[in-house]
Amino acid sequence: MQKFDSNDKILAAANAAGKKMLFFSADWCPDCTFIKPAMPAIEAEYPDYQFIYVDRDDNIEIAQDKGVMGIPSFIALEDGEEIGRFVNGDRKTKAEVETFINGLPA
Repeated sequence: MQKFDSNDKILAAANAAGKKMLFFSADWCPDCTFIKPAMPAIEAEYPDYQFIYVDRDDNIEIAQDKGVMGIPSFIALEDGEEIGRFVNGDRKTKAEVETFINGLPA
């Protein structure tokens, strides 16, 4: 999972060509801590996507722009255009994230 040190770098990576998955999270979030151990396996299952970590607190402007209030949340992009979102404040399991990704346009 890629981490960038500025909003500009996150947005540049998110808007670049290809498939991206924005993962909105925060260190203090217990539901984020629950899904984080599964993220390497999820990333390995979906090599077509570049996973980008977005700290909701450090990058609040991006979270607000994307309408992300609850975390953990996922937004899928292709060539900079949103193709799906799994955005709410509920705890997410590995299976739920996989179902979300499997339901995205091919």
